[in-house]
Amino acid sequence: MVGLVLLVHGGLWDGTDAELFWYRPGIVAGLEGAGLKVVAPDRARRPVDWAQDVVSFGGLLSSGVLGAEPVTVVGASNGCTVAALLAVEFPEAVGRLLLAWPATGGDPEVSARARVGLLERGASGVVADGLLAGETLRGVTDAHLVSLGEYRGPWRPGLPVGVLPSVPENPSHQRKTVDALLRLMPSAIELPGCPEPPRPDFGPHRDRLVATLAAFAGGG
Repeated sequence: MVGLVLLVHGGLWDGTDAELFWYRPGIVAGLEGAGLKVVAPDRARRPVDWAQDVVSFGGLLSSGVLGAEPVTVVGASNGCTVAALLAVEFPEAVGRLLLAWPATGGDPEVSARARVGLLERGASGVVADGLLAGETLRGVTDAHLVSLGEYRGPWRPGLPVGVLPSVPENPSHQRKTVDALLRLMPSAIELPGCPEPPRPDFGPHRDRLVATLAAFAGGG
């Protein structure tokens, strides 16, 4: 059976889409070349809340369009929020969860800078504050993250979770966020990090990233 990977791109009110994040850097082509089926929809360009993306992506998971088998969900940067919430809301459909380059939440300085950017791009103060609220990840409680790795009986010993850091770290994707996720979910594993795909220095890391994603989706 061909494994299915659902890619959730990053960005927040900045025009980032799946083409920029997944297709143009060659990640989708690489995963397909590794024998995986890949679905990489666009997130809402100007979401008023996180639920907007969760409902949209959740419709794919719950409708049967993606098939009956659990999928591997890969969230990137701010897309980690959507990916984590999908795992909370659709536990039967999400078989593995990878949080890549998680955007740093719960940091007053980072949030203040992000808020300015959201307002400059047209978000209202209410929308900006709602999107930036959260703990380790924006829009997600730490209690929700803890619940993802908890033992749920013989039928599901805990969701396999991978965390992939930004290397080198940067102000929006800090190492402390990766460390916090690993503490909250002790069963999670850290995967080899690299720059985020839209960055100009990503190119040389493409093949290793594809191999890392493919191995995780395959249970490795």
